[in-house]
Amino acid sequence: MKKFLAILLLACMMLAMAACGQQAAPAEQPAEAPAEAPAEAPAEAPAEAPAEEPAEEPAPTPAEYRLGMGVVMKFSDGKAQIDATTAAVVLDAEGKIVAAKIDVAQDKMDVTDGQVDTEAVFQTKKELKEAYGMSNIGKAEWYIQAAAFEEFVIGKTVEEIEAVELVQDGEHMVFADETLKASCSISVGEFKDAVVKACKDEQGMSFTADGAFKLGLAIISSADGSTAATAEEDGTVKMYSDYAAVVVGEDGKILAALTDATQPNITINADGEVVETAFKGTKRELKEEYGMSSIGKTEWYIQAAAFEQFAVGKTAAELKSVELVQDGSHMVFADEALKASCSISVDDIIAVTVLAAEYAA
Repeated sequence: MKKFLAILLLACMMLAMAACGQQAAPAEQPAEAPAEAPAEAPAEAPAEAPAEEPAEEPAPTPAEYRLGMGVVMKFSDGKAQIDATTAAVVLDAEGKIVAAKIDVAQDKMDVTDGQVDTEAVFQTKKELKEAYGMSNIGKAEWYIQAAAFEEFVIGKTVEEIEAVELVQDGEHMVFADETLKASCSISVGEFKDAVVKACKDEQGMSFTADGAFKLGLAIISSADGSTAATAEEDGTVKMYSDYAAVVVGEDGKILAALTDATQPNITINADGEVVETAFKGTKRELKEEYGMSSIGKTEWYIQAAAFEQFAVGKTAAELKSVELVQDGSHMVFADEALKASCSISVDDIIAVTVLAAEYAA
């Protein structure tokens, strides 16, 4: 019996072992996939900087300048001829010339037998250009040589102009420096004197400019006041001139203006000989000596300065259109407010100022 039980126990154990060998191994659990990292938001493109507005260029600082004018008069011996060499200059704040213009009113009259031509028409040397005739003697025309002198003085002070050396060449004063003389061989003595006078002009006009500007110079001469000589009485050649220097801005408006006038007298006899010449100075230079205060009026140079101020800010066309009225033998402002500060005859002054503005270059 014990033997039977032992065999039975052994059989059970073997059956159990067999069952264990047939049991499928537990399925392997797949390895857990690592948790996915949260998807990164696409990187934002850096915000575009707003388009920069082009930097505004700072407005140019207005510069200070001064306009001056000088007239040098010269009579010709034994002739009814006057040369009025005129210079207009613009000086900067350092006293250096930044613009210059030169012209000469070479007014002549034939006084044969004491007769005069009150309708004579005069042109300046610059206006004559080739008609002046220097090319006829193999030289560069006057206006071309004068332009070379104008260029020469640019950048110089009045002291430097005064120091320029000249030498006598026949009847003329010319540059001592041969290089300078090569471009300007004409007489420059009066040129130099007129430029110096313009630089020292105490009645010049100061102005400011924040851009380019042009300088103009004009001279208008007339002989309509001349009288013929007779056997009983001498005659007088009156070749009177009006002058204007004008600075014109880029917009065509006048920035500064100067005006002047000369009244030289040449006395002639019935034979056409020059008896006497008389000239004391320009009207601006004469000041009180011109004598308007002696007839109870404001002096000419003061009234002329009022006109110059009136011209500032206007174009040549606006000046030309100013209304005038006849007052005795004079043409005066129609506007009573204007006439209160400038009651002198202004038709000739306006004409020469307009011309200077038109000549500005």
